[in-house]
Amino acid sequence: MQPQSAALPSFSSQTLAVLTPLRTGAARSRAELAAHTGLSPSTVTARVDPLIASGVIVEDGTDDSRGGRRPRRLAIRGDLGTVASIDLGVERSTIGLVDYAGTPLAHHHLVLDLVEGPDAVLRRVARELDALAEANGAPTVTGAAIALPGPVSAETGRLVAPSRMPGWHDVDVAALLSEVLEVPALASNDANCMAVGELVGGDPEALNQVFIKAGSGIGSGVVAGGQLYTGRSGAAGDISHVTVPGAAPVPCSCGRVGCLDAVASGSALTRAAQEAGRDVSDVETVIDLARNGDALATGLLREAGSMTGGVLATIVNFFTPDRLVVGGSLSASDVFIAAIKSKLWADCLPMATENLEVAVPRHARTGGILGAARLFLDAVFGTEAARSSLRVSARS
Repeated sequence: MQPQSAALPSFSSQTLAVLTPLRTGAARSRAELAAHTGLSPSTVTARVDPLIASGVIVEDGTDDSRGGRRPRRLAIRGDLGTVASIDLGVERSTIGLVDYAGTPLAHHHLVLDLVEGPDAVLRRVARELDALAEANGAPTVTGAAIALPGPVSAETGRLVAPSRMPGWHDVDVAALLSEVLEVPALASNDANCMAVGELVGGDPEALNQVFIKAGSGIGSGVVAGGQLYTGRSGAAGDISHVTVPGAAPVPCSCGRVGCLDAVASGSALTRAAQEAGRDVSDVETVIDLARNGDALATGLLREAGSMTGGVLATIVNFFTPDRLVVGGSLSASDVFIAAIKSKLWADCLPMATENLEVAVPRHARTGGILGAARLFLDAVFGTEAARSSLRVSARS
């Protein structure tokens, strides 16, 4: 890979006032920027014109007319740079390249053995990214983002006791990725990245969303007011270790028993099916058995969906989101989804669910890399405080 070590662009708060609505899709023209920001048309023009002159944004056609002349459409210039985006998974990982307008350029799925440790895994990722860029003629990589299947501290940027990643605890993965690729890098939890990925190409009015990743493990990400909400520590929305009332006392990696991850995750269902004598290697096989009428598999999925729905009911009652998105491998099970919905409608107040959309992901296979890239770009096109989340190794 041919990284670019040039300094990332920096923008004033006044400039960000017009850049941010263009990036999020809230505005697409000078007129829409004026309406969205409350700035006068002349002020919008005074801020937009220098950005066009410097090549940060472009006028790339005309938008629909609402009477009078058709407005010129504004957009972030994609070829300002390229983000190498990685979504690490226990069973499957995805790598991709995304331009600075947030447009995906290429992606590739692969299997990585996370037990090999962070250094070996990230160097393998770098080789795979290099091959992906070469095969697709992608532009120079100027930054990197990675989604991790474990908690990431908002204060230190380090992984905190990931249950299925031995050897990764307390590793500053973003700093290591920056060293390997020689570009600034950012790391976040995978469910958080997938939650942000739902905003790409979505309804700009759906500002409050909860994303549940129900795969080999269970986690969630929260979007409030159109922005990822992680809380002070970075663990906001992490439902993995919520104790499920009445659940079997299955030991969890956190040291407690009966946690949602331990009793309702894909790994938990696979283990339960194996203990019952079924020849299964992963949760996808359990789902296939249920589709073919296997009573045990169907019961396991229904019970897991009901337990997950019970935990989510508290979140929905408290937060009343616009959308609840269920992703991960378990989202492919109609039985699991139906059980979640049934529990939600039974346990939630009618006011909390009357306008609630329960959906599967818009970007089922690429939501993690799209969300990770967007978080990186949020930092690049953000305040100095936002940019502080980026890690830059001494070699970058």
